[in-house]
Amino acid sequence: MALCNHSAKEVSFKIVYCGTPGGGKTTNLEYIHRKLDPHFRGELNTLIDAGNRAVCFDFLPVKSSDINGYRSRLNLYTAPTLSICENSGSSILEGADGIVFVADSDPVRLTENVEAYQHTRQALEMSGLDPDGIPLVLQFNKRDLRDAMAPELMDEMLAEQRPAILTCATSGYQVIATLDHITQIVLKNFHSSAVNGRERIEEENVASSSKIALSR
Repeated sequence: MALCNHSAKEVSFKIVYCGTPGGGKTTNLEYIHRKLDPHFRGELNTLIDAGNRAVCFDFLPVKSSDINGYRSRLNLYTAPTLSICENSGSSILEGADGIVFVADSDPVRLTENVEAYQHTRQALEMSGLDPDGIPLVLQFNKRDLRDAMAPELMDEMLAEQRPAILTCATSGYQVIATLDHITQIVLKNFHSSAVNGRERIEEENVASSSKIALSR
C-alpha cells in the first residue's frame, strides 16, 4: 500500500513485475533504469528473496503533479518466480500497489505463462492482496519473435480482462508505455480511495502525474 513520508513530503508506490521465468522482468527494469534521469533515480539493487534473485530501484518522476503537496515516488521490483511458486507467497509482493505481469510470447512457454500467472494470483492472496482488485497490467513480451503467439491466444490462455501491452524489452519497445499505464491506474486507484479523507484530485491531473522523465 502507498506509504506517506511526511518529512520528505512524498507518497511512495510499489509496483512489482511478475511473470514467467526468463520472460523479461529484469530486462524491463534494466531498460527503465537506463532511460531515467540519473539525478532522480536510485541504484539498481539485487535482492535475495527465498534464495532467488530479484532487482529493484526507486525514482521520483520529476514531471509528476503533487498529491495534496506530496510528490510521488515509485518503487519498482521484480518478483522471483521460483519463490512465488515454491512458497505460494512472496515478501516482495507485500504492500504492492500495482502488478505488471510479463508473459513470454514464445509458443513453447504457453504452459509456463499460465502456471506463473496462477501462482502470482495465489501469492497475492497469501500476501493479503485481492488478485481481482489490485491494479494489474499484462505485458506480452518478446514480440520480436518470428513465431510469437497471437495476442488473442495469450488473452484467452490467461482468461483475464486486463489491459495488455505488446512489448520487446530488449529493444525497449513499449516498456516505458507499460510503466506509464500501470502508474496511471495505481494513482487513480489511490485517489479514488480518498486516503485520510483528503479531497480527491481531478482525474486529468492524476493521469498527467504518471509521465516519466527520461534522460536525453
